[in-house]
Amino acid sequence: MDFLLFQFGLCTFKYDHTDSKYITKSFNFYVFPKPFNRSSPDVKFVCQSSSIDFLASQGFDFNKVFRNGIPYLNQEEERQLREQYDEKRLQSNGAGTLSYVSPNTSKCPVTIPEDQKKFIDQVVEKIEDLLQSEENKNLELEPCTGLQNLSCLRSGFFWKVVHLLYVFQKERYIVISKVDEEERKRREQQKLAKEQEELNDAVGFSRVIHAIANSGKLVIGHNMLLDVMHTVHQFYCPLSFVFRLLDTKLMASTQPFKVFLKLELSLINYVLNCSEFAEGFPSYDTATEQLHEAGYDAYITGLCFISMANYLGSFLSPPKIHVSARSKLIEPFFNKLFLMRVMDIPYLNLEGPDLQPKRDHVLHVTFPKEWKTSDLYQLFSAFGNIQISWIDDTSAFVSLSQPEQVQIALNFYDGYLIVDFSVRCTLGARDTKNRCWIQGMNDTIVMSHPSAFLLVALG
Repeated sequence: MDFLLFQFGLCTFKYDHTDSKYITKSFNFYVFPKPFNRSSPDVKFVCQSSSIDFLASQGFDFNKVFRNGIPYLNQEEERQLREQYDEKRLQSNGAGTLSYVSPNTSKCPVTIPEDQKKFIDQVVEKIEDLLQSEENKNLELEPCTGLQNLSCLRSGFFWKVVHLLYVFQKERYIVISKVDEEERKRREQQKLAKEQEELNDAVGFSRVIHAIANSGKLVIGHNMLLDVMHTVHQFYCPLSFVFRLLDTKLMASTQPFKVFLKLELSLINYVLNCSEFAEGFPSYDTATEQLHEAGYDAYITGLCFISMANYLGSFLSPPKIHVSARSKLIEPFFNKLFLMRVMDIPYLNLEGPDLQPKRDHVLHVTFPKEWKTSDLYQLFSAFGNIQISWIDDTSAFVSLSQPEQVQIALNFYDGYLIVDFSVRCTLGARDTKNRCWIQGMNDTIVMSHPSAFLLVALG
């Protein structure tokens, strides 16, 4: 998960029963994990040159990301940062929260180095003058080194009068104020409020994700498995299930929507005529596509979902022109994410057991590293149409069109490292790779020969 999300599109749809139309609000967030102080995470990430080139060709504004991107913290980073603030607050010595003092610094007067005594004596004299003055309330010390700052704040004199002072450090110098107890509490409250504001700013965009998760609203995406994984990991917490989800890619790939796709354009146009953007929010015109702008993609995904949901309503008696996101008609699609390139498991079920398809037509094949897909097609050319799913450079699953062909293939290719799917699952990947199998007519012989790919057929 070393990649970053740069842009997050969000579009809300609310059905107005009075006017029979959808009110749409679109958002397009540029996000970037800018460290706001030394304690906040300094994120390292990777990017792919082809992806950067593609975004640039689509007019993506990188300045908005790196210069103006909204910061964020996930839950663990937020917890750690709040603990650091709490720890610094507990280390306060009563003269203000000395957040710039190391947590390991002892809370008692220290021995002043000989070469700093003259400087400290001058500071002590200025503090004495401040305490005796009825007019002056503040003292700005001259810019000095970190060692001199520390020596001042840990000197014996300072500890004797610390209850009368409030200390605040600016960039390179210290400001000392003469305060009473009431003023000290007021300043501490101001400082605490400022810290909370800084923390909220650091959490940033993650607060939007928290609000979505806490709302319980249905979150809709298209082919959204990776989107969900990156969103939860980056803005919320280490991968866990926190949303109610619906994947329109899965919805569109099932019945009756395979037929519906022929009618999709007319139905989407109907939804467009029954929707409008709320005042003050960005609007999109489908006549001028803004492909790969996240807010536009979210808008189009919402239109597709509304069209498909309303299409389901047309099967009711009497038909319904509006099907809400809480309708039982769409419950079968809840929390199931479409899986790409998995032929017999169409989705990942987040709330229950996954499908357990029969794979008695699948073979596990091990072959030399030099082989290509064409070599596998040639090897199984006698069996008609096959599907190949690569595992690594030296093994793959080969799906035959009929289960009855499996035993024929095992007998036919007696000299190759081929096992059926059930045997491979029983042994596991490691044993399959470390053993050579020779399938005979009536039995199976196991030979310990981890380096061989082709075997001499038994006589």
